[in-house]
Amino acid sequence: MIKNEKAKTTARLTIALYLAVLATLLVTTFYPAPVEGVSIPLMLTVKLLPLLAFAVPVFRGHNRGYIWMAFVVIFYFTQAVVSAWLSEGAPGPMILTVLTFLLFTVAMVHLKVNRPVAN
Repeated sequence: MIKNEKAKTTARLTIALYLAVLATLLVTTFYPAPVEGVSIPLMLTVKLLPLLAFAVPVFRGHNRGYIWMAFVVIFYFTQAVVSAWLSEGAPGPMILTVLTFLLFTVAMVHLKVNRPVAN
């Protein structure tokens, strides 16, 4: 599905950012401290499952999967911005804000450079 060298580069960047967002979501579940009285498996499921649904399209470079992932990432970005604002700039939400913004942007650049050529 990858059409050219630029698309290979943007696909690799998207994969790296995708994994970084997942790792950040995982780390922020336990750091600085888990939320009292909330099931950790439930919290991880709610945080990670929507993004994990796009693992195959992201790793295979499917354009349609990138488009749908971008829609979902917008919700993560919005939540991260609100958390960063309410926590007055805590590192976890700030990092997640930057990573989700970059993931969305690089995925859109990938779609631009990997579009089919019209005959």
